[in-house]
Amino acid sequence: MEAGGGQQPRRPAGLRPLVVLYPSLLLNALFVAHHFLLPARWLGSAGDGGNCGLSWTLQAAREAEAVAATDCSGHGQVFLDGVADEDGRSGCECNRCFAGPDCSLRTPNCTADADSGNPLFLEPYWMRHAAASAVMVSGWHRLSYTTTDSIFQSVELKNQIRRLHRAVGNAVVDGKHLVFGAGSMQLINALVHALSPDASAASPPARVVASAPYYPAYRTQTTMFDGREYKWGGTTALWANASRNSTDGFIEFVTSPNNPDALLHKPVLGGSAVIFDHAYYWPHFTHIPAPADEDVMLFTMSKPSGHAGSRFGWALIRDEKVAKRAYEYVQSSTFGASRDTQLRMLRIVKAILANLHGKDDIFAFGHDVMRARWRRLNAVVSRSRRISLQKIPPQYCTYFKRIREPSPAYAWVKCEREEDEDCYEALLKAKIITRTGVGNEASSRYTRVSLLKSNDDFDVLMERITDLVNAEKYDAPSSSSM
Repeated sequence: MEAGGGQQPRRPAGLRPLVVLYPSLLLNALFVAHHFLLPARWLGSAGDGGNCGLSWTLQAAREAEAVAATDCSGHGQVFLDGVADEDGRSGCECNRCFAGPDCSLRTPNCTADADSGNPLFLEPYWMRHAAASAVMVSGWHRLSYTTTDSIFQSVELKNQIRRLHRAVGNAVVDGKHLVFGAGSMQLINALVHALSPDASAASPPARVVASAPYYPAYRTQTTMFDGREYKWGGTTALWANASRNSTDGFIEFVTSPNNPDALLHKPVLGGSAVIFDHAYYWPHFTHIPAPADEDVMLFTMSKPSGHAGSRFGWALIRDEKVAKRAYEYVQSSTFGASRDTQLRMLRIVKAILANLHGKDDIFAFGHDVMRARWRRLNAVVSRSRRISLQKIPPQYCTYFKRIREPSPAYAWVKCEREEDEDCYEALLKAKIITRTGVGNEASSRYTRVSLLKSNDDFDVLMERITDLVNAEKYDAPSSSSM
């Protein structure tokens, strides 16, 4: 017997190993929880309001979510940088022809604005893909002038842009150098500079030319920076009959698809340096017959994704010396494209790539929207003898692997009546703001009508176009009675 007098109860022999095993199991469980499961500070607790461990991103996320959830009746948006009221909150910014605190009031008999190429038709797409396209930027993100490897261009963004071109099949990127800029607007002159003779050279300045109707920025940019290296030379029609030798000093802009008429173009002058502006060479605006493989090609993110306000463009350049001069131009003028913009564009390109050829393909979405708009416009204008549209046939597209219907960014409208010599003014009287063809060095009988803007803008445009066409039967002279 043991001291103390009482007999201890005996444990079954089979349980003795378990008594030793239980503490070991408990220690292992604690070890796994500590090292492999998320710490409590990441999981959140009852006292943190269910923030899931968010710390410095929490306030920014709440502000962004609150802005996105604000109701503007489907006719406007609230933006983080909008004008704040007395409470510090931004109010609705209404689409044209809508007003009121929540944009619910329709302005009667409103003038349609079809002037700018604002690509707001893609806004609904990105609202549906808010999570995939959102970017949270820390206060210390890329404070330096430079980025990876002490350069001004994101290495990863360059990689993703190359992937995008290969996946879409609209441009050959192998053997090409990429140069970023603040939209294609900055790169227009950067490329002209890069292809021009050096200012100290004995050769005369390069002549910059384009075929009418052309994008007016080629002329305005060249004229603005006119100097020793280059000057505006007018339209290619002025030089088309010159010999090949006499066109060696030319720089020709070729816009394909063209802005304003959406047609695919080729160079006119032989022997000249050529800048191919392929801003609209994407499957939602045009068919893609084959990947473009020119020496100098210009693109801008405002067209494939709609992010015009981010001001980001790029050039694909075969010759290393030309690429270096263009890069140095951008570096000297702005120290490169904004690092914040490059981060946002990286997110956007990845989101586009993740959905290619799927149900959320941005190019399928964009083509459906633009094709429907072109159909509606054509159906109304086909009844008119006063105005007409450019002819664009359905064509095979390698991206969609089928014949695709036209879906141009712009309608190139011609006024057919003799008295409508100024087509811009004729449509303005019908309460439609357009962009006169005179700016494209075309006849004043032409004017450009943008189809890219918001659904509200397009609906108002169709109302005014319909009114204009319907009024023709009242303007027609009365037939004489027998």
